[in-house]
Amino acid sequence: MEKRFVPVMITPFNLKAKIDFDMVERLIDFYLAAGVSGFFANCLSSEMYSISEDERLELTNHIVRYVNGRVPVVATGSFGLTIEDKAEFSKKIYDTGIDAVVLITGHFANVDDSDDVLLKRFDKMFSLTPNIPMGTYECPAPYKRILSANVFKTLLSSGRLKYHKDTSIDLQKVKEKLEIASAPGFDFFDAHTPNAMYSLQMGARGMSSISGNFYPEVLVWMCNNATNPAKKADVEWLQSELTRVDPLIHQAYPMSAKYFLQLRGLPVRTISRAYVQELTPDQKNVLKGIYDSFTQWCNRLGIDPVNTREIMEPKIHPDPAI
Repeated sequence: MEKRFVPVMITPFNLKAKIDFDMVERLIDFYLAAGVSGFFANCLSSEMYSISEDERLELTNHIVRYVNGRVPVVATGSFGLTIEDKAEFSKKIYDTGIDAVVLITGHFANVDDSDDVLLKRFDKMFSLTPNIPMGTYECPAPYKRILSANVFKTLLSSGRLKYHKDTSIDLQKVKEKLEIASAPGFDFFDAHTPNAMYSLQMGARGMSSISGNFYPEVLVWMCNNATNPAKKADVEWLQSELTRVDPLIHQAYPMSAKYFLQLRGLPVRTISRAYVQELTPDQKNVLKGIYDSFTQWCNRLGIDPVNTREIMEPKIHPDPAI
């Protein structure tokens, strides 16, 4: 089975902290040029908790129209105080044309609620949203609700899930879920870059990690080669490198990603609604060092980095209505 890398999209803002839709399009071009196989829009990396309901819909609609069917797009839909509210917003965001609505596991039970409570609320959500393809995401916010293997199996048995983004981190827990997630048409993505080689080799459909907002070409290479015996040494070496820098790129994220993209030649402003402080000189120096490492990775593995100058050239919209 072909492995896929699906980035969790960041949201660029203009000088007034409004969504910069022109830069959204340039980012989509950048991701696609890197070889990604889908998009997760309106996610935590998109600063979904810091934008309004209307902005979530407008952003997702713009992404869907600009992608124009070239790859699948999923987006978070479980916003609202009640299950009825979450169902209503899910219908609205599905109407933008996305391929599946992603449900945040922490939106369906409080931190001290039992799994029975969680499952009952998911069941109600499914009943209120018939015929809408759904996915689950163990998002770190409002808190990380990791699905146990048994809960995961129960949710899969509903026949409603097409997608899961896992943040277990623990490879044993990932393995237990992967042994369950064998249904045709169901995609299991690991969000933890240090797991990449291992999860892909255990049968994950692909990766969906924040590292794709720094060096998506490298993650695409990993997805394409993790199970290739001829590339075993390079895969293991790259995994060690990705694991080494992963804690560093998480610092001040998503500002770190926006600054890194600047180093790559994309004029994404270092403006964030979720992270309000400027990057320190030390943080910038660390990211410059990771950029040097990225260049070395590409040289060793024969990866052609995306030509960002071409990305910034005027484009003809795939959707003439935009």
